[in-house]
Amino acid sequence: MNRTNYASGAKWEDIVGYSRAVKMGNIVEVTGTVAVDEQGKIAGAGNAYEQTKFIIQKIEKVLHQAGAKLSDVVRTRMFVTNISLWEEYGRAHGEFFKTIKPCTTLVEVSKLISPEYLIEIEATAIISE
Repeated sequence: MNRTNYASGAKWEDIVGYSRAVKMGNIVEVTGTVAVDEQGKIAGAGNAYEQTKFIIQKIEKVLHQAGAKLSDVVRTRMFVTNISLWEEYGRAHGEFFKTIKPCTTLVEVSKLISPEYLIEIEATAIISE
């Protein structure tokens, strides 16, 4: 089975030893994704809804690079720093996944790698044959 690693160019990839996404066969795993743009700037600072939207759009881009689309997503995992904002995270998630309905997990964590990050999302996609 062929393996393809997709890089974003982030400095952390080589330091930590990870890929933006990995495709093996028809499965694509997308690493934990935060709301930071290509220039390293926070997107949607202080806004749970905007950060969630930005992250899902960012995930969608790497899925396309791997030959997948959002409709191939079977699981998302959302790690949040304030569970009381679940409706904001959920509203943004629902805008993309309302009809796809992947399995999902929403878990509060004490903090993410930077205090500006309110949410980090992972995704798993299985490309239909």
